[in-house]
Amino acid sequence: MSAGPNAHGQAPVSARRGRRPGSGDTRGRVLAAAREAFAERGFDGTTVREVAARADVDPALVHHYFGSKQRLFVAAMRFPADLDAIFAAIAAGPREQIGSRIVQAFVTLWDSPEVQPTLLGIARSATTDPVAAEMFRGVLVDGPLGALGALLDAPDAQTRAALVGTQLVGLAMGRYVARLVPIVALPADALARLVGPTLTRYLLGDLGDLGGLGGLGDLGGLGDLGGLGDVAAAAAVARAAPGSSR
Repeated sequence: MSAGPNAHGQAPVSARRGRRPGSGDTRGRVLAAAREAFAERGFDGTTVREVAARADVDPALVHHYFGSKQRLFVAAMRFPADLDAIFAAIAAGPREQIGSRIVQAFVTLWDSPEVQPTLLGIARSATTDPVAAEMFRGVLVDGPLGALGALLDAPDAQTRAALVGTQLVGLAMGRYVARLVPIVALPADALARLVGPTLTRYLLGDLGDLGGLGGLGDLGGLGDLGGLGDVAAAAAVARAAPGSSR
């Protein structure tokens, strides 16, 4: 039986129950909760209900804002770093040390608390979800490696950049996903010193006969990696190159 009016003739206000309703910051809360969930559990292991519970909202609100789990994933995993600026920093300096600079920049990026949840979410999801896999490739193809490959004056430039990508993917999986203790314990500068020379060899060294790719040519055209001009244009060239995944 409901309570009657109070002494002032006003009906009592009942306590609100259930999930928090939508408000001005609901979408942001949902995105933050989704980044955490995807980083911990990957795409397949995360549910809309779990994200809603983390954000303390009704699951219907998640569907209202994003429509589906895949659209939620794409929105939550939007890359929060300026890849062109990162590439410019990698490209500046002596070319014989470029591999070390790539590793240093890569590990520093992954170690950033603002960026790591996004990268972990993409990495953990890439093996099971094609959208996540495309996003993972996009970080490499559209980002520093693709632009770098476009600047290598050699017929196998994209292969060289892709080889660097395999090393970086392996490093990310070992340090941040599998969390191999000796790799986790190494600081960024030590990893740059240990792994960097391998990346430099992939980019500048003699790779031998690569089959139908033709001769390696003179890689001296790489020149001084400073003064690169329009990095975005270089990335566009990389995307348009034959064999690009985009």
